[in-house]
Amino acid sequence: MTCCAPGVEAGVDALSTPETDDETLLANTHELKNGSRQLELAVPDINCAACITNIESALEKLEMVENARVNFSTKRVRITFSPDKGRPSDLTKAIVSKGYRTFLLDPDLDANKDKTLSHLVRALAVSGFAAANIMLFSVSIWSGAEPVTRDLFHWISALIAVPAVAYAGQPFFRSAARALRHGALNMDVPISLAVLLALALSVFETLNHSAHAYFDAAVSLLFFLLIGRTLDYLMREKARGAVRNLARLAPRSALQILEDGRREQIALNEIRPGMQLLIAAGERVPVDAEVVEGLSEVDLSLVTGESVPEQVSEHSNLLAGTTNLSGALTIRATRPATDSFLARMIGLMAAAEGSKAGYKRIADRAAAVYAPAVHLLALGTFLGWGFASGNWHTATVNAIAVLIITCPCALALAVPIVHVVASGRLFEHGIMMRDGAALERLSEITRVAFDKTGTLTRGQPTFIGQIFGPPELLQRAASLALTSRHPFSSALVVAVKPANSMENAREIPGLGIEATNQDGVWRLGRADFCHASDSLISTSDSTVWLSLDDMPLAAFTFADQVRPEAKHTISTLLANNLKLSLLSGDREAAGRRVANSIGFEDARFDLTPEQKLAALDEFKGNGEKVLMVGDGLNDAPALRAAYVSMAPSSAADIGRNAADFIYTRDNLNAVPFALDLAKRSARAVQQNFALSLAYNFIAVPLAVTGNVTPLIAALAMSTSSILVTLNALRLRLASKATAPAPTTTSTGSGQQNTVPAQ
Repeated sequence: MTCCAPGVEAGVDALSTPETDDETLLANTHELKNGSRQLELAVPDINCAACITNIESALEKLEMVENARVNFSTKRVRITFSPDKGRPSDLTKAIVSKGYRTFLLDPDLDANKDKTLSHLVRALAVSGFAAANIMLFSVSIWSGAEPVTRDLFHWISALIAVPAVAYAGQPFFRSAARALRHGALNMDVPISLAVLLALALSVFETLNHSAHAYFDAAVSLLFFLLIGRTLDYLMREKARGAVRNLARLAPRSALQILEDGRREQIALNEIRPGMQLLIAAGERVPVDAEVVEGLSEVDLSLVTGESVPEQVSEHSNLLAGTTNLSGALTIRATRPATDSFLARMIGLMAAAEGSKAGYKRIADRAAAVYAPAVHLLALGTFLGWGFASGNWHTATVNAIAVLIITCPCALALAVPIVHVVASGRLFEHGIMMRDGAALERLSEITRVAFDKTGTLTRGQPTFIGQIFGPPELLQRAASLALTSRHPFSSALVVAVKPANSMENAREIPGLGIEATNQDGVWRLGRADFCHASDSLISTSDSTVWLSLDDMPLAAFTFADQVRPEAKHTISTLLANNLKLSLLSGDREAAGRRVANSIGFEDARFDLTPEQKLAALDEFKGNGEKVLMVGDGLNDAPALRAAYVSMAPSSAADIGRNAADFIYTRDNLNAVPFALDLAKRSARAVQQNFALSLAYNFIAVPLAVTGNVTPLIAALAMSTSSILVTLNALRLRLASKATAPAPTTTSTGSGQQNTVPAQ
C-alpha cells in the first residue's frame, strides 16, 4: 500500500489553470478580518509527504504568504497571503515551479461522478489477472521445468507482464517522472525504479535463457500496492464523503422577498444578514436564519441526529441545511452563507484533515528523507555485493529487493490514516475536530473541568413555584412577564399561561419589568429592583420578585435543569480515572445543588473569567492536563487557555472559535465518546509506528544481506502497509456505549427542541 492516494485527478480536465490570471484568482479568495486573503486551490498531483513539503516550502518562501497548509486527503492547498506584497499568480507559479499542476476549485466538480475509483479497480484487475497467471507459470518453473518449457513460460510471462506493468503502473511512473523533472524525490521514485528494474532484469534474463526471472515480483508488487491504494482511497472518501454531503445540502439559490413585496431568485453567496427569504415546504434552509412569519415543522436530523421533526414559528432559529417539511416560512438571514452552520462544520473537518499533529510532523519528516536514504542504501547494496562477490547479477537482484522492501509507505500512512478514520467517526456522532493535534492532546488529559450553566445544565430556567406572597399575585406577575423575552419571564409565561399582558409595561435591561396602572407602579425582577431582600426567604434557587410601589409582595423561584445525561457522563469519566472540576460563575447556593446532584467533589463558584484562568493555571502547575468544557462568553478565555477544549455548537461565537472540538448534538455524552476515541487513536498511532519500525528493523537487513527475493520483498512491503491500514480501521469498532445521542429539551414556547438556538 502506498501513501500516494489519488484524489481529484479524474476531474482536473474540467478545470482551467489560473497561473497568470490575477483577477480570477483574487475573485476566488476570501477576505479575512486582518485584511489578509485566503485562497484554496486543487493540487491533484500530491502523492506523498515529500510533495506536501515541496509545495508548502515553495509557498512559504514568498514574502506575501503568511501561511500555507496542504490537505493530503482532499488534495488541496489553503494559502493565507497579503495582497499588498505580491500578485496572486505568484502563488500558483510557485506551485507549478515544483512540478505540480494547480487549479481553481470547480464547485460542480464534486457533483460529477468520480472516475478515480473505476480507474483504480481496472488497474487492480489488470495487475491481479497478470500476477495470478504469471504466478502459475512461476510455480512450474520453480518446480523444475525443462529449459525449453521454462523459456516458453518466461516469454509468456513477459508478454503478460510488460503491458500489465505499463498500464497498472502509470500512477507511479507519472508521479516519479514529474518529481525527477523538477529535481525532487518522492516515494513513487523508488517504487517505479524497483518495478522497472525488476521488469528489465527479467526481460534480460529471458533473452539470455536464464533459470530465473522476476516478472512475478514486478507485477505482484503493483498488485499489492494497488490493493492498498484502493483501500486508502475508499477510506478517505468515506471520511470526507459526509462533508461533501453537507455541502450539497445548501441550495444553490434562494427566493428573496424585496422591500416592495416583489420576489427575486438570488444566488447563495449573495445572501446577506437581514435579507428576508421565502422557504417553501420541502426546501432546505440556505443560511442560518430566524423565522419572521409562518408555522411549519423542520427536519433537524442533520444537526441533532433526531428524526422527529420540530415545530417552528415566529422567532424560532433555523440552521443552514435543515429541511422545511410542511408549511411556507418567511425567514430573516442572520449569517452569510460563508459563516453558516454548514460552512463552519465543513471548515472544521477540512482543518482536521489538513492539520500538522505532533506524530504527523514526525512521520512527514521521516518520510521526506526516506526516499534518498533508500536510493543510497540500494546503491550501497549493489556496489557492496558487486565488489565483494564479483557477481553483478546477484548485486542487481539484491539492490532491487532493497528498493522494494524499504518503501516508506507504512511509515507515511501511520498517522494520517488514523486521523482520517478518527475524524470521520467523530463526524458521524456530531463532533467536529479542529485539528489532529487536538486529538493527540485529548488522549493525554488527566482532568476535565466543566462550566455549569448551559453545559451541565440546559441553560433554560424552569419555573419552580411561588414561595412568598398571596397566590393570586402569580397571574399578575405572569401578565407582566408576557411583555418580556427574558428567560425567567418566558419560563413563567409557559407555566402560568396568562390571558393577557399588562398595559404600559416596559423592560428595563438588567433589572426587570415595570408597568403603571390605577393600582400604582408594578415591578417584576431582581430583589434590589423591587426593594426586596433575598434574606426574607430561604432557597438555593434563582428568585424573581414582584412589588407594588416599592413594596415587595411576592417571590417566585426558578431553577436551571440538570441535563439528564450529565450524571452518566460524569460517572463514565470517573470510571476512567479522570479528575473532575466544576468551574462556575454562578453563586454557590444554586451551583452547589447541581454539583451535589451530579457528583462533583471539586466545585468552585462565583468565578470570574480571570479566576477560571487562575484555576487552570493551578492545575497546570500541578502537572495536570485539563480538558475544559464550556459554552458561555465568559468561558472563552478558559477554553483557549486549556490544554484542550470542547464547546457545543450553541456556544457564543467567541467560545466556539476558541474550542478545539465542537459537538453539534445537544448531549454531554460527546465528551466521554471523544475521550475514548482519542485514546484509541493514540494507541493506534503508536502501534502503527511500532509496526513500521519493526518491519524495517527486520526486513532491511535481510534484503541487504541477500536473504530476500524481489517477490518476497513485494509481499512483505505491501503486507506492512495493509496491516497499518487495518489497524487504523479498528477505530470503527469503538464502543457504541458512549456514543452521543440526541437529547430532547424543552423550549420557551412549550415545544420540544433538540438543538439550542445559534
